[in-house]
Amino acid sequence: MQQTVDVVVIGAGQAGLSAGYHLRRAGADFVVLDHAPGPGGAWQFRWPSLTLTTVNRVHDLPGMAMTDVLDGSPPEEVHASDVVPLYFGEYEKRFDLPVRRPVHVRVVCDHGAGTGPLTVETDDGTVTTRGIVNATGTWERPFVPRYPGAETFRGRTLHTRDYRTADEFTGRHVLVVGGGISAVQLLDEISRVTTTTWVTRRPPEFRDTPFTPEEGRAAVAIVEDRVRRGLPPGSVVSVTGLPLTPALRAARERGALDRRPMFTEITPDGVRWADGTEQHVDVILWCTGFRSSLDHLAPLHLRGPGGGITMTGRLATQVAADPRVHLLGYGPSASTIGANRGGRAAAGELLAYLAGLPVP
Repeated sequence: MQQTVDVVVIGAGQAGLSAGYHLRRAGADFVVLDHAPGPGGAWQFRWPSLTLTTVNRVHDLPGMAMTDVLDGSPPEEVHASDVVPLYFGEYEKRFDLPVRRPVHVRVVCDHGAGTGPLTVETDDGTVTTRGIVNATGTWERPFVPRYPGAETFRGRTLHTRDYRTADEFTGRHVLVVGGGISAVQLLDEISRVTTTTWVTRRPPEFRDTPFTPEEGRAAVAIVEDRVRRGLPPGSVVSVTGLPLTPALRAARERGALDRRPMFTEITPDGVRWADGTEQHVDVILWCTGFRSSLDHLAPLHLRGPGGGITMTGRLATQVAADPRVHLLGYGPSASTIGANRGGRAAAGELLAYLAGLPVP
């Protein structure tokens, strides 16, 4: 299928739908390309035990509350992998968003030397466009660091995105690697059914006090400053710390949060630290995060020498080197509320740029 539109939105998660909402309100000619089999973004692939009480808040999309699709069930019983796809699907219908799926974007090419149209090549034809809002997130690029001896390990290795249920690890010693929110949530679950060891690169910082809006804005400002300077975006949790929930307090009482520093080597039967001590391990669970899924934009040469992309615009969604391109889910727009705000800013600024008007 061949198609020509003013704007292509790549990805139909929180950020992509937010951008689509504001593009629709502006009367723009656009299409949303989504590779997933159905609505829900990455949420449809999350582990079943992830409920609305354990996730970082899924912020309401503009114009429609999530409560519109809930049936009154308690939040602790509502699986995020069920309700978020339902919510996103109803949202697409209510605002008549032109989502095409499943469509895999292979590459975006520039045949106009930075001024002409862009060509989006997919497994379902080509779309020619004047501007791109990229909202592909990070789920497709799980990150696992390299360690000596990894290829010799005889146990099982998996990443956060592969996790389903703690029960499958019963009777096996599980090494959980990582200091983020997902790491401690899964560590809590697994430590209830079997023995665990937790390792992180840096000592984790837990917080007993509620996370205030002021602290949230300060954390986002730090991430925004990094991308405006062309540095790779850092994680928000490295700034805010880990909230010490009742579940994590119980995990601490069990000794599950007794953290060890990172090992230096993986052995056939476990891991070894720099001092020579070893730990037998049956499973290594890498809760080591994700990287931005941007390989399809490589022909546009957006990255600087240090690997980061210099961002500009009101909320740092516009690529400084190519104002035809906005990135959502990169830097300060990586959270669900950040995605909402970024979607509005990206849609407005991109349409103004394409029309030759002052940026709103």
